Formats: sequence, structure tokens, C-alpha cells
Amino acid sequence: MNADNPKASILLNDFQRQWEDTSAAVLAAVAEVGAGGWYVLGRHAAEFEQALAALWGRRYAAGVASGLDALEIALRVLGCGLGDRVLTTPLSAFATTLAILKIGAVPVFVDTGDSGHLDLALCREVLRGRRDIRFLLPVHLYGHALDMAALRDLRAEFDLLVVEDCAQAVLASSAGTPAGSAGHLAATSFYPTKNLGALGDGGAILTDDEPFDRRVRVLRDYGQSAKYRHEEIGYNSRLDELQAAILTRAHLPALRRWTARRRGIAARYRAEIRSPRLACLPAPAGSDGVYHLFPVLVRDDRAGFVSHMRTRGILCGEHYPVAIPDQPAMSQAKYEIATPLDRARRIAACEVSLPIHPYLTDEEVACVIGACNEWGAG
Repeated sequence: MNADNPKASILLNDFQRQWEDTSAAVLAAVAEVGAGGWYVLGRHAAEFEQALAALWGRRYAAGVASGLDALEIALRVLGCGLGDRVLTTPLSAFATTLAILKIGAVPVFVDTGDSGHLDLALCREVLRGRRDIRFLLPVHLYGHALDMAALRDLRAEFDLLVVEDCAQAVLASSAGTPAGSAGHLAATSFYPTKNLGALGDGGAILTDDEPFDRRVRVLRDYGQSAKYRHEEIGYNSRLDELQAAILTRAHLPALRRWTARRRGIAARYRAEIRSPRLACLPAPAGSDGVYHLFPVLVRDDRAGFVSHMRTRGILCGEHYPVAIPDQPAMSQAKYEIATPLDRARRIAACEVSLPIHPYLTDEEVACVIGACNEWGAG
């Protein structure tokens, strides 16, 4: 391999290998939808919603067009709107904050812990002095679950209205309690890179509350309670039949296998990466993670490390290199910073994500480990 012009062979996500594995089931699902002649809000969406609710241990699941829509609609269902304060994390995909801003609410940022997850103890301190905060939007980041017992306690102590961002955490749990089960609603994404991804965009909202689920279904479909009866200003946000069928027929059956492989790769990384210039980001206490990402902190010269890996044919990512309040777009938005964000900003400045998709071979995993350890040699 030419180090000056390398061709990456170890990818962050390998959709070609996924296609080789799942294409027969995907094409059968597409044919079934096509032959049925019903493409939006039909039996395939309903079947997938039932399967997803069962997988997550919630009573209801409603498919929507994206993870962003799932967050925004869930917040609206809880009554969040103009001027409401929402306690949330500064370290996540921008969609987490964007959902708050789009409904006119105000994100209130609290620092993370060392794992990169929202520091729930700091949240408690903030809430004791801020009775104007009624909403909480935590994120189960990197495929790890926050402390679910602590999250439930926080919700009860301050009578918070909670939407959990579970876009990266399908099948993750904390001390046996699934991510997504402490909030009034949970939102997830089926963007292709997710552990349970579609061949396009999509999302879902999960809840145990029938009135909440009913309102989600109204809001996602133009605000209609029945055909041409519009109860409120809604969205065109529906998971289409093609994606629902693909998820049900091709990807859901593989999810536990894919998750086991991610966990196996993560175990090797934790056991065998020994470079003194790298540190594996710790998981929250009690988390049984699903490793949507495998983040490491580069103690110095992140750009040099990424270049080093690329010359060895390994593509890495950066999740997320800029804390949300520091994004240029936030200069146009109203937000509050409730605590110093030192840990979040340190992680943002140092984090690199190693490849951890389920189609990595053992040899490729060894190659990633070897390249990491070379970074600390000499």
C-alpha cells in the first residue's frame, strides 16, 4: 500500500458487505411491498412497529421519517414549546439540540461525565436551583445506556418530562434495565449507520402511554385524527412501507447477531489496545453497551493519529469534534450553559472512533489493534 495515497480497506461502516449478507431478504421485502401496492402507513409499517415495541419492551412504537422528527414530535407530545427550558447534553449529534430549537424551546447544557454521557449528578445540582426547567432530553451515547435507575430517580424527584434519545442504543441496558424505558417517550433513528439501520432514513417513537402514542400518530400524519380531519398543525413524517419491510424482514433478524459481533470486537479492543497515547473511553457504570461507536481519546495530535491510521488503510471517525454550544449555528439560537463544559469539550477535542461494524473480520480487528499500538511505540 502506498502510504502517500492509500486506499482504505477497513471502513467505519461496510454497507457492501452488509448488502452481500442481507440482499436476498431485502429484495424479497421490496418485491412484497411492490406487489401489495400500498406504500405509506400500511401493514408493513404496522408489523414493524409491533416488532420494534416488543424488542424494546414498550407497549407502543410509531414510525416516523427520521430520528430528528422522532425527537421533535416526542417533545411536542409532552407539551414542550416556545420558551420552555430543556436540560440536555452538549456532546451528541446536532439533531438532539436541533429538535429542541425547532419547537422554540431553549436547550440548557450540562457537562458530561468522563464517559461522555450527560452527568446526572450535575443535572440534580442544576435542577435544585432551577425550578423553571421541566424537560429533560438525555442521550444514550456511543451505544451505552445511562444509569437508568438514576435517570428514573431524577425524573421522579423533580417531576420532569423526559424524552430519551436512543438513536445509538437499541438493545443497550443498564443493570438489566433497557435504555429508553425511564422516559415518558423514547426516540430512535434508522439512519443507515445505526445498529438497526434502514436503506434510507427513518425513526420511531416508543412509549407505554396510549394517549401519547395516539398523539404521535396524529402529529406524524399532517395532524389528522381521521382522513381530512386535521386536529392540529402536524408533520409529513411517516416511515414508508419499503423501509419498514426491509427493517422487519432483513435487518431485525440480524440485529442480535450484529450486536454480539460488535461486543466481541469491543472486548478485543479493550483488552489489546495498549498504546500509552490512547485511552478507551469508559462506559457509564452498569452499562451493557451495544457499541454503536468505539471511541478512544488521543492524548496528543488527533490529526496525526487519524492520518497514521489512514496510511494503514483504516478509516476512523470523530464523534463529535465540536461541542454543540460551540457550533457556528448556535450563534443564531437562544441557549443556556448551566455548568462549565470542561469534560465535554475535552472529549470533543480528543475523541476518535475506531471501526466496529459487525462485518469486520478477525484479521481486520487485529490490524486496527496493531495500528493503534504502533501509535504508541518508539
